[in-house]
Amino acid sequence: MADASAARSGRAPEPADPARQDRRSVLSGVLLGAGIAASVVDLAVFHLILHWHHFYDLSTTGVALFSDGIFHAFGWFVTVGSLFLLADVRRRGPAPWGRWTGGLLAGLGGFQLLDGVVLHKVLRIHQIRYDVDLLLYDVTWIGTAVLALAVGLAVLHRTRPAR
Repeated sequence: MADASAARSGRAPEPADPARQDRRSVLSGVLLGAGIAASVVDLAVFHLILHWHHFYDLSTTGVALFSDGIFHAFGWFVTVGSLFLLADVRRRGPAPWGRWTGGLLAGLGGFQLLDGVVLHKVLRIHQIRYDVDLLLYDVTWIGTAVLALAVGLAVLHRTRPAR
């Protein structure tokens, strides 16, 4: 409420407490990482450029393309939302860039891991590619997801604020 009245009056917002600033920075990074993984890596590369799969491949081409559109909108909503959150963090004070970077890598890896394990293997709503031996693709997809997630979590652990 105080922020809304500060915005209307033209005053700068009150600085956030360091713990809240840290959480919001990490959340912004996680959301941007997930948004990049969804909108750029998965959708742009694998759906649109390579035509390897759609978000939902268990129906008609029309349904597959519709699912890609919903997925695309959601991915960009998350991406843009993360940038607004980052702008708010920066407006309130310095952003802890190390923490933000760790969050970004964790978000990217976490999304790819969720996609590779849950959507590809458990729910089987699509595969990385069709009519090929999936082992190399799955190992690469899930392996790079685990690597990005592990590096992100390590950066978050290493840059955590002192208590």
